[in-house]
Amino acid sequence: MGILIKDITAILPQGAKTCSVYIEDDKISSISSVPEGFIADKTFYGAGKILIPGLANAHTHAAMTIFRNCADDLIFNDWLFGKIMPLEDKLTGSDCYWGVLLANMEMLRSGTTSYIDMYYYTDDSARAVLESGIRCVFSRGIAGDASVATEKLRNALDEIERWKGHDNLSFMLGPHAPYTCDEGFQRETAQEASARNIPINTHLSESLAEIDTIMEQYGCSPIELAEKTGLLSNTTVAAHCVHLSDRDIEILAEHRVNVVTNPVSNLKLANGVAPVLKLLSAGVNVALGTDGAASNNSLNMFRDLSLLTLIHKGINHDPLAITAIEGLRIATNNGALAMGYENLGEIKPGNIADLAIIDANAPNMQPSSDPIAALSYSANGSEVETVIVGGKILMENREMLTIDSERVIYEVNKVCERIGTK
Repeated sequence: MGILIKDITAILPQGAKTCSVYIEDDKISSISSVPEGFIADKTFYGAGKILIPGLANAHTHAAMTIFRNCADDLIFNDWLFGKIMPLEDKLTGSDCYWGVLLANMEMLRSGTTSYIDMYYYTDDSARAVLESGIRCVFSRGIAGDASVATEKLRNALDEIERWKGHDNLSFMLGPHAPYTCDEGFQRETAQEASARNIPINTHLSESLAEIDTIMEQYGCSPIELAEKTGLLSNTTVAAHCVHLSDRDIEILAEHRVNVVTNPVSNLKLANGVAPVLKLLSAGVNVALGTDGAASNNSLNMFRDLSLLTLIHKGINHDPLAITAIEGLRIATNNGALAMGYENLGEIKPGNIADLAIIDANAPNMQPSSDPIAALSYSANGSEVETVIVGGKILMENREMLTIDSERVIYEVNKVCERIGTK
């Protein structure tokens, strides 16, 4: 399919520029010049609009939309072990299917075209991703000690084999965290990941309680433990990384680990603020994530993008700490790199066409003196009009084309009534 986005303000790697963007099949084929033989099956007119690379939510738990607004104002351990985990025991695969569809709808509506997920019920989650058309890197959350590692890893690998071969769905192995996976479990996961060339997605150094637990048990930090067990590599995605020593940062940089900061979730659970400036200065690829809707209440990346740019200015007493363009890059290209894509996250010829069209005439976006500043500081996600993933139009003029919105909301509310959160 040929798509022409005509005379639009596009956020290119070199900055904002008014141009026309040509899409053929799943790729951006040209910018400004008409490709030979190009036929536009669909044309979008760009006057008063901004074209951005789709936002990349590099850490979330999509099905946890089911737990939105039901476990709030709790300290981390009470939130996770006292509230969320007992609710998770009540979930079925069907519940997760509807929860993932709700998450996908929310993310698409606010300009997110790809995400890294960690949860359970892989088959149901994968089915929801394929139906919605969004791009997802899925990892089944696995936990336990060395005695159960082989069986759990085999199940995860079987699921990966079952669902491989889809352009918008890929996989990582997901050892949950050092406080839920013992040293032996971590080692076996790392060995399988290395042998099969599968990336790893995990949580590291999220809370002070985690730091204390791992120090007491192993005599080191969670980052040091992950290095010892072999979990860290240039394809590893480590979510949170809030509490880091200088040595931890050196380790992450040495192994070229991708770190995902989750500012809203970390603040809401009072876990703190990740040392993003130190990580960036050390050369670490830092991406942005919302975490799940149980701890963020929103999967809207524009909210996290705005907070990312603002909070680090404030705590570092430096208005240049993370600029608008740096924040936008963290939310797009850096996230794509964490997902393993070299040809995603930027608007340029040859890249995958994961794009969002933004209404720049929205009152909060006017006057449009600087479109990049408007995206990082003024946008709230409601300005997203059209979303394209892999050259396929998934939302047009704010109408979802692949998801039955009313049915999804109805089914999710039925789930909430059954498990007692409503």
